[in-house]
Amino acid sequence: TIQDPASQRLTWYKPPLSVLVIKKVRDAQVIQPFIQLVRWLTIDKRMVVFVEASVIEDSLVTSHPGFPVLRDKLMNFREAHDDLTDKIDFIICLGGDGTLLYASSLFQQSVPPVMAFHLGSLGFLTPFKFDNFQDQVTNVLEGHAALTLRSRLRCIIIRKDQETGKNGRPPTNLLVLNEVVIDRGPSPYLSNIDLYLDGKRITSVQGDGLIVSTPTGSTAYAVAAGASMIHPSVPAIMLTPICPHSLSFRPIVVPAGVELKVKLNSDSRNTCWVSFDGRHQQELMVGDSLRVTTSIYPVPSICAEDQIADWFASLDECLRWNDRKRQRHFDEPEDLSPTDLTPDLTHSSSSDTLDSLVERNEACDN
Repeated sequence: TIQDPASQRLTWYKPPLSVLVIKKVRDAQVIQPFIQLVRWLTIDKRMVVFVEASVIEDSLVTSHPGFPVLRDKLMNFREAHDDLTDKIDFIICLGGDGTLLYASSLFQQSVPPVMAFHLGSLGFLTPFKFDNFQDQVTNVLEGHAALTLRSRLRCIIIRKDQETGKNGRPPTNLLVLNEVVIDRGPSPYLSNIDLYLDGKRITSVQGDGLIVSTPTGSTAYAVAAGASMIHPSVPAIMLTPICPHSLSFRPIVVPAGVELKVKLNSDSRNTCWVSFDGRHQQELMVGDSLRVTTSIYPVPSICAEDQIADWFASLDECLRWNDRKRQRHFDEPEDLSPTDLTPDLTHSSSSDTLDSLVERNEACDN
């Protein structure tokens, strides 16, 4: 039985008590909504509110007249130092798509439900408007919301000496929501990387690089490189070459359960570089490998309306998908006014001859 994605609904097994608020950085316009939201959550809803330590130390925040009374009521954390596992019931993002990507990176296993408000530049992943945030957050707290389970990619970098067991360091292990990108970095030469699917070599990628993306990431870097757009509920992984040195190398979609392996070709003239959702860039040398597969820990993204309406609204608003002038219908003669039927002497038809056009222009001059 295929599950209807629309059946995914938010269910609280116990009333949510703690919330993590992620604020867009270096944006003064987000300060006032942030103060409003935090005051309402702490005072009116009596919830435990976590914010990043850098937010509390931000001069734009501390100088706001409404912040001093809230300062002692907030819990803070620092990325890579404090573990938020089992401390957060749900997440609220204030900003653009980057805030949701950042929230995803903070949880390398199970992720609490994420409610994202559109206060940034693009807003493809942030469906909520802030105007009536009290009603919308209350609906979420009461469990009246649909969910989109956005799959993530588990990315593991295994170094050559780790393959042989000579290195005791653990391999790099990261989860990404949008994509992992392998490119040629600053080198002037083409990237030359081998691609394996479930252990079988599929092809070599010669060009500027390769994008391995989730369906959520299909509308990010991948679509700019010529890929199709995939609804986030589709279980798949998309492979998109970046400026390939072959006109027949088109983007492809593979099943979500496969394991991809990327290795630098032994004949490559240069190394390649890997980045994860635009962060943590690392260099891959000959003998290193990158393993990518779908993670068992998706990001539960709370819908403003439902899965289908939210996604197509984002396509329309952010990408102007299929936005064009509407084609005119044919006008019947009885629908036209007499002036519409008067010949226009300044335009020619396919039946006009050169002589008739000259005569008509001379008549107009006289």
